[in-house]
Amino acid sequence: MAILEIASGILFAPFFCILFLIILLASFGKSFGIRRLYVELLVKLFEYGRANIESAIKRKDSSSDCASDSEDETDHDKEKSVDHVVDNLEIPKKNGLIKKVSSNGNIGNGNGNSVISKESLILVPDKTISANVNQSNDKESPILQNNNNDEQIISDKDSKLNDFKLDDCLEYVKSGMEAIIEDDVTSRFQAEELKNWNLLTRTNRGYEFISWRLTVLWVIGFLIRYLFLMPLRVIICFIGVYWLTICTAIVGWTVPQGNFKRKVVKYTLIHCFEFLSNSISSVVHYHNPENRPINGICVANHTSPIDALVLMCDNCYSLIGQRHGGFLGILQRALGRASPHIWFERAEAKDRSAVAARLRQHVSDPKNPPILIFPEGTCINNTSVMQFKKGSFEVGGVIYPVAIKYDARFGDAFWNSSKDSMLQYLYMMMTSWAIVCDVWYLPPMYREEGESAIDFANRVKSVIAKQGGLIDLVWDGQLKRMKAKKEWKEIQQEKFAERLKGD
Repeated sequence: MAILEIASGILFAPFFCILFLIILLASFGKSFGIRRLYVELLVKLFEYGRANIESAIKRKDSSSDCASDSEDETDHDKEKSVDHVVDNLEIPKKNGLIKKVSSNGNIGNGNGNSVISKESLILVPDKTISANVNQSNDKESPILQNNNNDEQIISDKDSKLNDFKLDDCLEYVKSGMEAIIEDDVTSRFQAEELKNWNLLTRTNRGYEFISWRLTVLWVIGFLIRYLFLMPLRVIICFIGVYWLTICTAIVGWTVPQGNFKRKVVKYTLIHCFEFLSNSISSVVHYHNPENRPINGICVANHTSPIDALVLMCDNCYSLIGQRHGGFLGILQRALGRASPHIWFERAEAKDRSAVAARLRQHVSDPKNPPILIFPEGTCINNTSVMQFKKGSFEVGGVIYPVAIKYDARFGDAFWNSSKDSMLQYLYMMMTSWAIVCDVWYLPPMYREEGESAIDFANRVKSVIAKQGGLIDLVWDGQLKRMKAKKEWKEIQQEKFAERLKGD
C-alpha cells in the first residue's frame, strides 16, 4: 500500500498536468505537433518491420533451397542407376499416343516438370496428332482396315467432337466461382487488407516471432498500447464525454437564442470534439478548407461513428441519424441540448416521412448549421462507396460533398455493427496506434434541371469516390443485413439470358 501511495503521488501531478494541457490546447485549437511526430515514428517502425519480415523470409527460402540442393546431390547417384530404366519405360494409350513416366510416377509433359499437362486431360482428340498416328500405323490400326462407310462414320464423329470447345463455358464458370468466393458486397464489410504488418495482434500472421528484433519491438509496442496509451485514452474519453455534457447543458440552458448562441455553440462543439479526438490519438489532414460547408446539406462516405467526430473537429454540423442507447445515446442527448439535430428510429416507416419534413425545414433556414448526412445508411470498410439513398438529394438546395479516407496502417476505423458492439469498437480504437485520415472538402454541387434524385446522388457519389481513391459500387450497403431483392436477381438473369442468345 505504501508503494502504491508513493507511485500514485509521483504520477498524479504529471498526469493532471498533461490533462490540463490537453484541455487548454483544445480550447484554442492549437497543438504542439506531438501526435504528428508520433505518427511519423510509427511509419518508420512499420518500414523497419517490413524490411525484417522480408529479410527473414528470404533467409528461410535460401536455407530451404540449400537443403533441397543437398538432398538432390545425395539422391543423384541413386537416380542414375534407374534413369536408363525409366527412360525406356513407355505406356501405350488408347489413341496410340505414347507418354513417358517419370521417376515419381506422374506423367511427364516433356519439359522436365512432374506436373500433368493440361493437354493430356482434354477429352477432345487432337486432329493433327490422330492423323499422324493413323498414317504411320496403317497396317497396325484396325480402324484403317474397315470399309469406307465405317471410316465415314468415325470421321463424322471426330468432326462433331472437334466442333465442341470446352472453354466455351469457362467464362460463366469463372464468373460464378468469383461470385461465390468473393463478391463485391461481402468483402466491403470486412477489415481492409494491409500491405504491411502494423505490429497489432489482431492483424498478425505470426510475424512477431519471425525474428528476435520483431519480437522485442512487438512486446514494447504491446506494453505501450495497453499499459500507457489505453488507460490514458479511456480517462480522456470519460472526461471528454462529461465535459461535452456539461458544456452543452450550460450553453443550451443559459445562452438565449440568436447569432451569439450560434457562435458559442460552434466554438463549444469544436472545442469538445477536439478534446474527445485525443482519446483515439486522431491525426486529421483537412484539404481545401475554402469548400468547407456553410449551410445546406453535407454528405460524406461512412466508415464508423467517428466520422462525425473527425468532421466536427473542424466545423459545426447538425446531425441526423438513428437514435441509439448507451454511450452513443448520451452523446446524442448532450448534443441535442445545444443545437438542432434530427434523431429517428430506423424501423418506423412513419418517422421517415417526419424526418424528411424536418430535414426540409432545417435546410430552409440559412441560419442553421449545415446538416451532416451519411447517405449510405451503414458503415463500409473505407475501400469503396456504396449506393446513396436518394432522400437527402430530393430536398433541394446545395449539397457539399466530403470524402474521408482513413489510413488503415495505424488502426482499422471500420465499425462492423452486426459483429461488434459499441464498447468493443471503442476498445479496438483505444488499443490501436492512432486514427489517421484525410478529409477533402469538395466544391458545392447542385441538382441540374431535369436530373432525377437518383442520378444526382450517383453523380455526387462518383465525385466522392474519385477524390478519396475509393471504388464506386452500385450495390446497397443494407445487403449486409438483408437478402438481395427479387428484382435485382431478375435483372442479372435477364443479362445472362441476353448474353447466351448473343453467343
